[in-house]
Order: sequence, then C-alpha cells, then structure tokens
Amino acid sequence: MEQTVQNLEETYKSILRTFLNRKSEQGLYEAQQFSKVLLEHQISPEELVSIHRAVIEELYPSVPVEIVDSLDLLLEVMMGYGLAYREHQSLRDRQIELESQIDVAANMQQTLLPKAVPLVDQLDIGVVSVPANKMSGDYYHFIQDENECVGIAIADIIGKGVPAALCMSMIKYAMDSLPEQRLQPAALLENLNRVVEQNVDDNMFITMMYGSYDPRTHEFYFSGAGHEPGFLYKAGRDQFEELYAKGLVLGVSKKVKFREYSRVLDEGDFIILLSDGVTESRIGDRFVERSEIVDLIRKYMHLTAQELVDSVYYELAKLQDFILKDDFTLMIIKRKV
Repeated sequence: MEQTVQNLEETYKSILRTFLNRKSEQGLYEAQQFSKVLLEHQISPEELVSIHRAVIEELYPSVPVEIVDSLDLLLEVMMGYGLAYREHQSLRDRQIELESQIDVAANMQQTLLPKAVPLVDQLDIGVVSVPANKMSGDYYHFIQDENECVGIAIADIIGKGVPAALCMSMIKYAMDSLPEQRLQPAALLENLNRVVEQNVDDNMFITMMYGSYDPRTHEFYFSGAGHEPGFLYKAGRDQFEELYAKGLVLGVSKKVKFREYSRVLDEGDFIILLSDGVTESRIGDRFVERSEIVDLIRKYMHLTAQELVDSVYYELAKLQDFILKDDFTLMIIKRKV
C-alpha cells in the first residue's frame, strides 16, 4: 500500500506540475482519468488531500504557511466527509444487493403464474395482472381436468416483497398437491387454510376467491376467503350482480368451514373476478366506485375477454397517470354464445 501511495504521488505530481505550467484542457483530462485510478485503488478523499499537500510542499518549498495550514484544515474536513462517504457507499452496495434479490424474487413470481389461460371450447377467458412495484401480492391460478372442468383462483397476499413471493409459491404447490379436491372450492379452501395457518407468519394473511366451472352443466361453483367480491353478468336480463362469497381470510384460524355457492352460466353470461387493487384505483382523491367499474366493463363487453380486461386496465391506469397504488388483477370468464 505504501508503494502504491508513492507511485500515486509521483503520478499526481506530474499531472499537477503539467497543469500549473500549461493550464491546458489536456491537464484537466489527465486529472479526470487519475480520479478513476484513485477509485480503483480505493484512495479516500482525505488521502488525496494528503497527497496534494505533500506534492505542493515538494514543488513549492516556500509556499506560505497559511496555504499549508489551510490544507491541514481541508484534510480534517475530508476525514469526516470520507467516513460519511464510505458509509454511503456501503449502504448503496447493500441496496444494490437487495434490489438484485428482489429482481430474483420477482422473476420467480412470474414463473409461478400461468403461462396461458385454459383452452375450453365453451369459455373465453381473459386476465390482466400488473404489480404496483416489482413484487406483487396478487396471484391467480388455473387448473383443468380431463373433462375440461376448469378451476380458477384469484388471491391477494396481505404483505409484499420477498415474503409474498415465498408465500405465493407455497400456495401454488399446495393447490397442485390436492388433485382430488381441486374442483371442490370449499374443500380446497379449507385445506389451503390449514397449510397457511401452519406455515405463514401471524402478520401475513391471504384472501382468495376460488371457483370451478363444469362445462357439462354450465355451473360455476365458488367459495371465498375474505376476498373482494366479483360480479356476474346475466346476458338474458342485461344485468350485473355481485358475486359475493362470505368466508374468513386464510391463515387466521386453524378450523374454518367455507360455504360453497353456485351460479348457472347461460350463453353470453360472464364472471368477473378482481383484486382490491381494481376497486382501490383512484380518481383524484377518491377511490373508484364499483358501479364505475361495472360501467367500464359494460363499455367494452362486446370485445373478447382478453381485450376487455386490457381495456379496463388501461382506462383505470390512465386515471392514475399509470402509477398504480396497489397490485391490479382483473379476470373475465365468458360463456361463449
């Protein structure tokens, strides 16, 4: 290290002498390049001031004592600055490392989401899910059996970041490990509740709506665990009704029973499932009304399911200047005409 400092002193002496004699742009350029060398060798600000003082005294032995004293004062200032600067660099490095870990977790989240919607002759399914930040607390899942029965889940993990991503993976694999109950909404939620209650921290909870559609009877069975109510559109009456399923959020109590509901989907009917990030979209200083969401869906319901959810998302995001306050997930399940 001592040899390195001596070499840097000689280099700096040459740069400083050249600049003081010529005051050229080349001298400034060499100084800028030298700063990179200082960073490379992790030379602190106070060490540079010390080098500058030594070079000045060597080049100008008769330099006024006041100038030397001023450099001593600058050295003291730079010592405090250097400590603060190094602490800042340490915090920045830790932040970069944390952001890298969040990126990994966010990428993992994406692998947990379905790559595509189920292909069912009688259904048109569309979904849009956009996180407010890198990490999302929203989750959705599809299951399809050999009879084209489709299981549909939408969940909101109360808690964000890496813990939410880990919780999301647990939910996915728990659902996939219950094949005999995957199309029985109430039974599936009861099993998931036991898994969550045993494995998730007390300050994290999960809301979920889970439904299954049977194309043989056109019935949609569903249960809810404290999740945002959806909607059902009945084409014959041209009316929307709330799709509410009462139930306690997952993870609060070990022994919970969930009620199962059912609705028949006639041709042209469709189910709307959503997270609270949709209903908590803001227009100025107020939340959007559920009736306004219905009006938007009605405006675009002549489109395909995917075009519909994309259009509703765009309208609501535009109202917020495309800065979401919460994760946004909207799903449409249409029975084709």
